[in-house]
Amino acid sequence: MPINLNKIALQRYEDGVPSVLRKKTVYTELHFYRKSDVLVQLTKVFCERFLPKYGDRTVDQMVQAARSIKQNIVEGFTDGQTSFEVEIKLLGIAKGSNKELLEDYQDYMKHTNLTEWAVDNKPRFDALRNFCMKHSDETDYRPYYYRWTDEEMANCAICLCHMVDKALTTFIAKRDREFVEE
Repeated sequence: MPINLNKIALQRYEDGVPSVLRKKTVYTELHFYRKSDVLVQLTKVFCERFLPKYGDRTVDQMVQAARSIKQNIVEGFTDGQTSFEVEIKLLGIAKGSNKELLEDYQDYMKHTNLTEWAVDNKPRFDALRNFCMKHSDETDYRPYYYRWTDEEMANCAICLCHMVDKALTTFIAKRDREFVEE
């Protein structure tokens, strides 16, 4: 079956010749990328405020997991310009790092006997979810980093992890479909 070049989102050179490179995705405008940036900054402050400074690998693990989400999104979209397969793989790694970070926050909640609002405090969770849905920029969260308790910060991070996971899952499925069709 011949390839229909009009259907594929290819870049073109100034003289109209098609490039084999796909059009760039401006990942910095994607909500899940921006929320992953919030997770990096929030996690750094959370670890600084609430976890021991020495003798606990959890701090490094959490910061690296948060960083891995964001960095694999960046690398996925950059390398994905030449390969759907690489993009999907790196976004999958970002999704795995997101699950790892989510698990770390949930473990912290269990270990410190704090309440995960999505389970035990629906009104508070709904208010937090609405805030997180409306705000994707790190500057919107920054004023709260040193005002929120560990329970509030952890619940915010958990909420953001769920949002990033859902968005990545949807985006990866969309890219997978485009890959198969093209």
